[in-house]
Amino acid sequence: MRVLFVTLSEKSHIYLMAPLAWALTAAGHDVRVASQPMATDTITRAGLTAVPVGSDHGIHHDMAAYRDSQDYRTANWSRCERPDVDWAELKERYALSVPYAFAVYNDSMIDDLAAFAQGWRPDVVVRDPLAYAGAVAARIAGAAHVRLMWCADVWGRTRQTYLELLAEQPESERTDPLAEWLAARSEPFGFSCDEEMLHGQATVSTLPASLALPTASPELPMRHIPYNGRAVVWDWLREAPKRPRVCVSLGASNTEDYGGDYVSVPQILDALADDDVEVVAALLPAQREALGTLPGNARAVDSVALHTLLPTCSAVIHHGGYGSFATAMAHGVPQLVLSTLVSDHELRGRALQRQGAGAYFHHRDVTADKVRDHVRRLTTEPGPAGAARRLRAEAEAMPSPGEVVTSLERLAEVS
Repeated sequence: MRVLFVTLSEKSHIYLMAPLAWALTAAGHDVRVASQPMATDTITRAGLTAVPVGSDHGIHHDMAAYRDSQDYRTANWSRCERPDVDWAELKERYALSVPYAFAVYNDSMIDDLAAFAQGWRPDVVVRDPLAYAGAVAARIAGAAHVRLMWCADVWGRTRQTYLELLAEQPESERTDPLAEWLAARSEPFGFSCDEEMLHGQATVSTLPASLALPTASPELPMRHIPYNGRAVVWDWLREAPKRPRVCVSLGASNTEDYGGDYVSVPQILDALADDDVEVVAALLPAQREALGTLPGNARAVDSVALHTLLPTCSAVIHHGGYGSFATAMAHGVPQLVLSTLVSDHELRGRALQRQGAGAYFHHRDVTADKVRDHVRRLTTEPGPAGAARRLRAEAEAMPSPGEVVTSLERLAEVS
């Protein structure tokens, strides 16, 4: 079986795809991972075969120029249910997101990817939920079409709400930027856009049910296998910490794509300076170099993969990105999420909080007292640790990537 993965050129998205791609390869299938040329190194470092298609986009330049965009209401896809959102807001969200995000990520690779799909003829296309170019490739090849989520399915749920509201509008108001854009990109290949193109024939979800939304196409649950890129178990990780260890990790995407973090690492370290904890700030080299003098209970490290560090931790403070969130979930670590409103960050953060396994704050509401108080609660009270262990058990009960391979094989047989 030939399996084509199609991803946005974002490291964290590729990291999430890697375990399923490895499982398919180990099962004897031929696997390729397509994205813009800028993603080639990340794909090949994961031991996968890259297919560079099209040209690199400039969306990261725009992200850095508009740092506040993570908190625009049009970027908050957690607002996806009718009680929380109205027609005017959703209309604006699609009107901006399609040309300034979805099209920028996808347009430059559609033609080249289509040519590859026509020649290689994959049996299955597994795509990032926002890699709509993969939907075009699947339709061209007549392949089974599957989305692999790196978030709750806010895209599918928002789409359902949008269609409900669209049907209630007068004819003059009815506009559908997402379908119109994908139809225009599909028409040169002889077809138009339909809902299956937007949501696939199945959706692989790595969130346990207690944290997730229903998916927009039949769900294939899959256990999250943490992979955070190059990983080394350094000598200091081989001994159990003498005090509760707290990881501070604000991810790479905000610094690399948006020009900086939304909360201050030095302020977090200062807030915890007098507590009986060991604080490990897992940073990018540039973030580490920018730090001044550290408190006595803190150390700053770079080149540490979270899946090697978090098993030794009693709590983690992070920015809400899915890689950090799901890695902490998989290791049963209570979480303090200090985030923007982008994507599904708010929805996941509040779901985690409802489960008792952590706390969520918008970054503008973060204070030293809140950080200190919540870290004390997460590291000393039994409730958060117990809730985090229950989430871990729920995640571990989900099918492995190897089991999902069997489901994909069946899907390919009937497509």
